[in-house]
Amino acid sequence: MEQMTNIKPLTPDSIDEAVQYWRDGHLVAFGTETVYGLGADACQPLAVSKIFATKNRPQFNPLISHVADPETAFALGNVTPLAQTLADTFWPGAMTLVLNQCEDRTIADLVTAGLDSVALRVPEHTGARQLLAAAAVPIAAPSANPSGRLSPTTADHVAMAFADQDEPKLILDMEASAKGLESTVIDARGDIPVLLRPGSITAEMIAELTGHAPKAPENRILSPGQLASHYAPNARIRCHADAPQTGEAWLGFGNDPDLSEALEACNLSPQADLNEAAANLFSMLRVLDQSGAASIAVAAIPHHGLGVAINDRLSRAAAPRPSS
Repeated sequence: MEQMTNIKPLTPDSIDEAVQYWRDGHLVAFGTETVYGLGADACQPLAVSKIFATKNRPQFNPLISHVADPETAFALGNVTPLAQTLADTFWPGAMTLVLNQCEDRTIADLVTAGLDSVALRVPEHTGARQLLAAAAVPIAAPSANPSGRLSPTTADHVAMAFADQDEPKLILDMEASAKGLESTVIDARGDIPVLLRPGSITAEMIAELTGHAPKAPENRILSPGQLASHYAPNARIRCHADAPQTGEAWLGFGNDPDLSEALEACNLSPQADLNEAAANLFSMLRVLDQSGAASIAVAAIPHHGLGVAINDRLSRAAAPRPSS
């Protein structure tokens, strides 16, 4: 594995190179006013899976999608009066809004962790917006650091963090991040703001603008920086299954068993590739859940690399549900 040395200043040529890497399904690290992000085309599930693999991220938390302007953001998430008020004041800037996805969904399920909501940000950094405009697709980008480590505020921080990885293919040096703190995340789907993650846009600033003190979240599934239970199918999940029982749906990995008893079947990766499995996880769970099966039997997934995150997600989905 080659060491990452491909650091370039932001220029028209390096922007073109970054956009091509994104189109080809690779990762590019870039600077914003908050921290450096590890970006992939948010519409390519396999590319997004590389974010989790490269960061060694233990859970499939929802990711923030970055776009160049509010108009693009509101083509992806349904604008509310509250969201419009916040955007008019704090975008471009260090604020992420959680909104319901628009009907014509283009963002991969792996980005949203299978939820109906989407987290969107328009960065203040002029170079970042220039880069995002050239990409012309939403860019999913958590902080460009291994999971649990300090967030990077320079290109050198990113290079040191991923020196032994083959991604990102390019690090754009966009000088030190001015704020050095991740964005404030606000659930703006209702009438009153819900503060999901604090940041440089404070609760006091939000209250002064909207006339409402932000509420604390009732659950923690909508954005990075939170504990996550994520999308839970209606069907029961039976993990580490050898084969489907009569009437069950089947979610396979690698070689499938006899599927004659299965109501419906999908395979995360016939080649037993964990990146492919991660990319397919949420969309295939959704397909099987819509089959009407009361139970989804899931093949054993290796517990290493991205398999740790896949198994974490499946174990959460299989956990007993509280009685209503």
